Amino acid sequence: MAGIPFREVAISSAAASFALVNFQPNVLLFSRPTYLGTFIQLFLVQFILWGIWTVLLYPKFFSPLRHLPMPPGGSWWNGQFARISKEPTGQPHCDWIHSTPHNGLIRYLGLFNSERILVASPKALAEVLTTKNYDFIKPAHITTGLGRLLGIGVLLAEGDEHKMQRKNLMPAFAFRHVKDLYPVFWNKSREAVIAMTNHAKSQQALRKSEDVEKVSTNDDAIVIEAGSWASRATLDIIGVAGMGQDFGAIRDPDTLLNRTYRTVFKPSKQAQILGLLAMFLPAWFVSRLPVKRNGDVERAAEIIRTICRQLIRAKKDKLEKHELSDVDILSVALESGGFSEENLVDQLMTFLAAGHETTASAMTWAIYMLCLHPEVQTRLRQEIREKLPSIDEDTDITSHDIDHMPYLNAVCNEILRYYAPVPLTIRESAVDTTIADQFVPKGTKIMLIPWATNKDESLWGPDARKFNPDRWMPREGDAGRSASGGATSNYAMLTFLHGPRSCIGQAFAKAEFAILLAAWIGRLSFELNDPREMDEKNILIKGGVTARPANGMHVKMKVVEGW
Repeated sequence: MAGIPFREVAISSAAASFALVNFQPNVLLFSRPTYLGTFIQLFLVQFILWGIWTVLLYPKFFSPLRHLPMPPGGSWWNGQFARISKEPTGQPHCDWIHSTPHNGLIRYLGLFNSERILVASPKALAEVLTTKNYDFIKPAHITTGLGRLLGIGVLLAEGDEHKMQRKNLMPAFAFRHVKDLYPVFWNKSREAVIAMTNHAKSQQALRKSEDVEKVSTNDDAIVIEAGSWASRATLDIIGVAGMGQDFGAIRDPDTLLNRTYRTVFKPSKQAQILGLLAMFLPAWFVSRLPVKRNGDVERAAEIIRTICRQLIRAKKDKLEKHELSDVDILSVALESGGFSEENLVDQLMTFLAAGHETTASAMTWAIYMLCLHPEVQTRLRQEIREKLPSIDEDTDITSHDIDHMPYLNAVCNEILRYYAPVPLTIRESAVDTTIADQFVPKGTKIMLIPWATNKDESLWGPDARKFNPDRWMPREGDAGRSASGGATSNYAMLTFLHGPRSCIGQAFAKAEFAILLAAWIGRLSFELNDPREMDEKNILIKGGVTARPANGMHVKMKVVEGW
């Protein structure tokens, strides 16, 4: 369902009220009709008729999509919205893919029976993501909402603008360039682990000095919030590797930029309500509502934009003086000459927010899954200690080192499959088109759900909903298994999407994630602080740009000596 057509209804009501007051006043309710009174009457009547048509008549009796398979149950006027709003993003869709017989498309109804198409087969996904990808755009309310914090960079640009931006950025994200950043990833990961080690030792010393009664059976362990440490580390990594700037978040969690992102990415009820309103009201109107969330976003956007502009101008000065020899992404983009300063600001805003938040989410879920599966954590630590230098050694690592760690790569791939950082992506048909031979009218919302597709048993086998890194391990006679995880289609894994709109930073993100996880697990061990969270159903998940545990990921951390 498109947003409420206030503009169209208002124009037609104004025109009709002028005509009726001047030429047919006898048909109106008022004995002395006025323009304002007549306008209000007509606006309300048209709004009610629009509501009846949109909520009841069109989706049930006239929509060309009404014959597609649908999940059972739901409200007669609110579709599946009650379940969607109650459960973690993507969880209902995961169930529907398995329980609803389909040929690649599942139709369901959301708030006020707004139509959605869940794309569920490789053939249909290939059309949306690759062969017809520019038929499907991000909805305006998504672009406007995210654009305030991310800028209109390569993530949100559409059409020819997107093609131009992606073409100019590709050299910076090519693997031949990303491999030069492995030492940067490793050095920052070492810094994070050393800081975490020192934090653990200081907490233990404080505990002993205060003679605090130990309530844990693991006396050497301290409790940390893993997501916070992950965000600080990934913000510093994207700062140095992406822009040549150390933001110092590992050393100090209260730096301006870290506090800014911590504020705007923290899940909140107000953010959810504004997101819901933006589906029906003009995005410009919702973003100007006088509420705290809007104020926080505006202040954050100004801070981030100012920092990005300062970084760009500093790099430009070095370029003009022929002193620019840095390997960071901004330097490569600047040397391409394909961007204006303001467009570069948008790109940096995208890299900063999307780049650090998604990897931090992946790290948070990695620690959780390794707590649930201590045997995987132990096996991974063994490989890390055999293949990589100690954290205490000032030694760089290379892409060759990471490529020859099969279990590390298997664990990372399985985490990215099982808990994709972005659980849901929305598209909207920009034109009348088709998907899998089904006519899809312009304006239809198309749902791409990594949390569902990545666990589809028809693509991954009967253990699709189980965490199993061994599915990615190479096997004799099956050379492609380590790349596919045993899935039957390339489109079975939607974590980075596919086609021209796939994540341009995929190689960067996967390398950063693998190296950061290796550094953490090589030196530190983790177990859950709350035993109730051993059951995944007890984890309350809040979705924003990424999916995170609503109350944080609090774990017991212990320094494992000998590496």
